[in-house]
Amino acid sequence: MNSSSNVRLENGQPHQARKRFGQNFLIDQSVIDRIIDQIAPQQDEHLLEIGPGQGALTHALARTAGHLDCVELDRDLVRHLNKQFGSLGSVVITQGDILKFDIASLTDQANSLRIIGNLPYNISTPVLFHLLQSHGLIRDMTFMLQLEVVQRMIAGPGDKNYGRLGLMLQYYCQVEHLFNVPSAAFSPRPRVSSAIVKLTPHRQLPVPAQDENVLERVIRSAFNQRRKTLKNSLKGIISEDQLAQLPVDAGLRPERLSLADFVVLSDAATDNETQ
Repeated sequence: MNSSSNVRLENGQPHQARKRFGQNFLIDQSVIDRIIDQIAPQQDEHLLEIGPGQGALTHALARTAGHLDCVELDRDLVRHLNKQFGSLGSVVITQGDILKFDIASLTDQANSLRIIGNLPYNISTPVLFHLLQSHGLIRDMTFMLQLEVVQRMIAGPGDKNYGRLGLMLQYYCQVEHLFNVPSAAFSPRPRVSSAIVKLTPHRQLPVPAQDENVLERVIRSAFNQRRKTLKNSLKGIISEDQLAQLPVDAGLRPERLSLADFVVLSDAATDNETQ
């Protein structure tokens, strides 16, 4: 998450938000304070900030967290951040793409890492799925995202926003929509509304699937043809005869099914692959 500041490039010119990086800098101090209050970082905690930008949250996190790792793609902002925080032994700034960053390189302790980030809207979904691969290492994640994405993340059966993203996130995490952020809180102002969301990985999965890759494939296949009934959208994965034996109505469209229903379908598909 970013704040407007007098960040200057090596040539002395002021840093401008770069559209290709999806940069929108957070400039509203009341919003920054509210986010920090929600995170409530402690001296014994290890935090990872994705896209610290000009350092709006980084200042507060560096003061209160035990150890803070920051991953920033913009090389000019990395230089600025190193000038600001490089002398602090508790802060490490890494230039790189979070989609290629190995979360396991930071810790091997289960449920230990707290992640914060203002995720560029154009790559938010790939970043979320990338982080889910390391869900066992993560205690919680607090993100600024496009409001529309957050609505998809929290949606349940019957909701028009219900789909693959929400199902897979809810499989691994408790998802909480904390509050909305107006576009006026940013510079430049985005054309979309934003929201803060918190994800807390489950210590024990509420409805564990036999094979999570199969679960993801079943959900993706169902929602790729969301206007079709299950017996049609899943016929390449589960036969109609097999569907008829399951406690799931094959005549329903995918948006009517719960996560537990999809796990039943997934386990049936897994059984097919192991026979």
